[in-house]
Amino acid sequence: MSDSPRPFAETADIDTASDDYATRFAGPVGRWFLERQRDITLELARPWTGGRVLEVGGGHAQLAPAMAAAGFAVTVTGSDDSCRRRLDAAMAPGDFTYRTCDSLNLPWPDDSFEVVMAFRLLPHVRRWPALLAEMCRVASGAVILDYPDLRGFNYFSERLFTAKMAIEKNTRAFQCFRRRQVLEQLAVHGFGQAALRPQFFWPMALHRAVGSAGFSRAAEALARGLGLTALLGSPVIVRARNLAAGRPGERE
Repeated sequence: MSDSPRPFAETADIDTASDDYATRFAGPVGRWFLERQRDITLELARPWTGGRVLEVGGGHAQLAPAMAAAGFAVTVTGSDDSCRRRLDAAMAPGDFTYRTCDSLNLPWPDDSFEVVMAFRLLPHVRRWPALLAEMCRVASGAVILDYPDLRGFNYFSERLFTAKMAIEKNTRAFQCFRRRQVLEQLAVHGFGQAALRPQFFWPMALHRAVGSAGFSRAAEALARGLGLTALLGSPVIVRARNLAAGRPGERE
């Protein structure tokens, strides 16, 4: 990170863009986490393939390389110049554009991007409604984001945080949300027809503790087959469409 003071109100993405944070996704289980996140995100973004994508606070570089490889024109923001370091290591210079800026005051006009995304960000942002408002403002097609849902095991997240910290070492406190909180806030800005994709039924900390990607795949496949993931799974990846726009390919 740079030595200058943090100039913006919300800077949680500085931590998620760090090498220390990346260790949370090291090893076979961590790679499996990221593969599932990537596959769901690409599925939800597919109608806008070839379009412009903005990832707010995406310096963790978990999704930008896959989006660029799929044909999107990728722009990533960060709250500090250091947030681009992992992107520079993972991507060729011409494969993305980076901008240090305030996530609550994005420096683009309305409808500048077909898709606007934010991952690993919402639960750490105090002024999260303002973040969603800005994402919706600059999105002409859809917003895609993830959040921890206050259902299933997350209902006990505060009580289990000590155990989570013991397993993961470098975890942070985070806010959980009820689905209606997120969906109603998106609806305020004209975004709806939500597609919800819960990622895991079992807690990610449990998967890390077991340390076997094979076990995790089997356990989660069973939970999906029983309908538990759809009902109680988390984190949830949600895509909401701009209701003022036609579906991709329908615009004049």
